[in-house]
Amino acid sequence: MRRFGRFELRQLLGKSSRSMMWLVFDAKLDQELMLCMPRVVPNSAAATEHWIKTASAGARVVHPNLAHVIEVGQVEKWPYMAYDRALGETLDERLTRQPTPLPLEIAEWVCQYLEGLAFAHEAGHAHRDVQCSTLIIGPNNQVRVLGLEAAQEVFPANADYNSVTRRAMRDSAAEDILCVGLMLHRLLTGRPVLEQPDLHLVVQQMQPTGHELVRMGWETPHPIPEPLRAICNRATDRQERQRYHIARSFLRALDGWRTSAGHDEQGPIALLIDKLQRIGHLPSTSTALQRAGQSAAMDRQHTSAVATLVMQDMALALELLRRVNNALKQSGAPVDGTVLNMQRAIAMLGLEGVQQAARALKPWPGPLNETQAVMLQSLMKRVHRAGQIAQALRPAGYDAEVVYLITVMQNLGRLLLQYHFPDDAQQIRQLMQPPEPTADQPHPASMSEQAAAFAVMGCDLESLGVAVAKHWSLGEELLHMMRRQSPTAALRASAHGKESDNEVLRLTCSLANELVDALMQPEAKRVVGVEVATKRYARTLGLGLKDIQLALNPEAAAPVDRGRSGFIPLDGNAPKPSGLRARFAAEAAKAAADGGHKGEPPH
Repeated sequence: MRRFGRFELRQLLGKSSRSMMWLVFDAKLDQELMLCMPRVVPNSAAATEHWIKTASAGARVVHPNLAHVIEVGQVEKWPYMAYDRALGETLDERLTRQPTPLPLEIAEWVCQYLEGLAFAHEAGHAHRDVQCSTLIIGPNNQVRVLGLEAAQEVFPANADYNSVTRRAMRDSAAEDILCVGLMLHRLLTGRPVLEQPDLHLVVQQMQPTGHELVRMGWETPHPIPEPLRAICNRATDRQERQRYHIARSFLRALDGWRTSAGHDEQGPIALLIDKLQRIGHLPSTSTALQRAGQSAAMDRQHTSAVATLVMQDMALALELLRRVNNALKQSGAPVDGTVLNMQRAIAMLGLEGVQQAARALKPWPGPLNETQAVMLQSLMKRVHRAGQIAQALRPAGYDAEVVYLITVMQNLGRLLLQYHFPDDAQQIRQLMQPPEPTADQPHPASMSEQAAAFAVMGCDLESLGVAVAKHWSLGEELLHMMRRQSPTAALRASAHGKESDNEVLRLTCSLANELVDALMQPEAKRVVGVEVATKRYARTLGLGLKDIQLALNPEAAAPVDRGRSGFIPLDGNAPKPSGLRARFAAEAAKAAADGGHKGEPPH
């Protein structure tokens, strides 16, 4: 029987190059304990004293996801921390019983671990040796962190601990977070990272210190959803600046995916809906309509004139869209799809309803600071430019307001993110910047917007926008048209009829958004980006490079209104009339006939 002071050693639960954990029996307390201690004995009395002092301070940090320390003590020269075995089993033990847990269960464990670790970091402590053996899973699936401050810096025996400081807290915390990412990778792939169970040794082999690249493969025990794959790959990215630097950032992304995948009511979409109800969707960029509404002259304005004012304020246009469609749904009145024509919306709500909508919006810039407001303004200008391009590219028979609003709706998630979560929007932009070139990768690829959003929030921006559109009671037609064409998906000719019209609208707006994205590229890549986008859509939409150039530079030639011109596609067939076009024309005619009528929405 091996003994350690008064403890009977029963099993080595885990060891690394920095620490080890033993299952022991304490005859004094008549119970099993887990002892966590350094792998190497402190090299002086001062070092031992420093270890006990630091470990005791860490033991005083209390959180549901931090294991309670029963005792901090010393046997001969070996210091230790004791934990109750009843807390649960280590992750290594669980993996012996359950080798391939489901991704959702893995995310739940790692989220809880990050909760405890984030709290410890914020209290000024680091773990310094995150390993699978330091994650304890209780009977009720509650996870706790063991071994906080067990692995400490080794200084020369004659070091003065009053003057020598430990490794910078920020660096230690960053390594903790990287090791949690490696733990997530190990769980999802079902095997040790780089065939090495010691996560600290894996860190030493990774770039930029070593030469190894840790990235999620495709041979995994269970299919890995793309958002979870993006989160895991960001956590172990070869570029240090691309990784998570704060435990709460990692936690938010992983928890965002977990709650979305598990249909939890506390995910990023639920947080966004809550913010919408409290501060609205976007701030108003103009008070012109409110001021005009105070004048009797506004009563004599034609609906088209009011619509022109409304369309100049993106927030107000969206608010009217929300109000009129929500009113129709609440009243139970029959309606064919979503009301997208602004003149019809104004005619239904009346001038008083328009003024109420304008007054309900927060004035610019809402709760944003100056820098954040500049970023939102820049994004709104990009979206407005895309809307103008889409209007210029629309084939004959399509309403200009409808095309513009669909283009805006395809960017709804981006706009709402920038307004309500500006820090997350900034993280996404940073991740989309191409990493620094290296000898192995002289031309590294940048992260896509979708992957960056997954890595920051756990869901993509399109899902945010579609969820809000559903919350606003917008119809399935618009929900479909809100989805941009994937850059990697092939384009095909659509079926005839109403479905074809929906697809033409969706693709026209998608092309406009892609063109604006291309124009935001560095100057050397702009022309190529425009040409690539044009070639993708040319056959399906019947467009040529000249059409694109006229849409991008309308002042370079005589104005061309494709919505009223005799546009002939490249295949020589004019677009056939359809139900959707007829509906838009009927809506416009009805709105014109209604004029400035101030009827209330049905109740």
